[in-house]
Amino acid sequence: MKIAILCASGKTGKAITNEVLDRGLNPVCFVRDSSKMSEFEKNVQIIQKDLFLLNSQDLEHFDVIIDAFGEWQDLSLHKKHIEFLSKILQGSRAKVLVVGGAGSLYMDSSHKTRLMDMPDFPKEYLGVAQATAEVLTFLRDEKGFKWVYVSPSAEFVPALPKSNHYKIIGEEFELNANNESKIGYRDYASAMMDIALDSNYENVRVGVIAL
Repeated sequence: MKIAILCASGKTGKAITNEVLDRGLNPVCFVRDSSKMSEFEKNVQIIQKDLFLLNSQDLEHFDVIIDAFGEWQDLSLHKKHIEFLSKILQGSRAKVLVVGGAGSLYMDSSHKTRLMDMPDFPKEYLGVAQATAEVLTFLRDEKGFKWVYVSPSAEFVPALPKSNHYKIIGEEFELNANNESKIGYRDYASAMMDIALDSNYENVRVGVIAL
């Protein structure tokens, strides 16, 4: 299986890179600054190229493309980046997995109220929640390639050790037995690869929660 990881030098991208390597696969990592991937330079192919400079030929030979784009300053880039990827991926045979946000998870079975619509949703995260939700809205109308949008839990924690004790959920917000919505980056990355390898996940949004 040929796997590309876009924006691989971020925390989530590195966690996914480690998971792919742990599964005996050899990802190709696309980054804007290859110096940020120095710990991987002996084990993976690293291509230094800004996401917005990629073209169809750069990504045409992959079976799975994992989009680990993240941005906290210019939030308009979230929608711009998925619009750009859509243009260069039309007709691609690859399955595209997108690192999403938790704010768009639904709080009810009617799918009318989202986590970010709740009155106690942290205001400091509202902007990025709205921006990542725009990516999901865009993908729901995407017909040119296979995609899966993967929402983490409300608490997305970099330092949590890998437990391999997690659940892939649907579109609705869930709490675990400890009354928490929490997932570590390593378990999220493991779930991401489970989804990548499972043909049942296609053109859908899912969530991940630690148990």
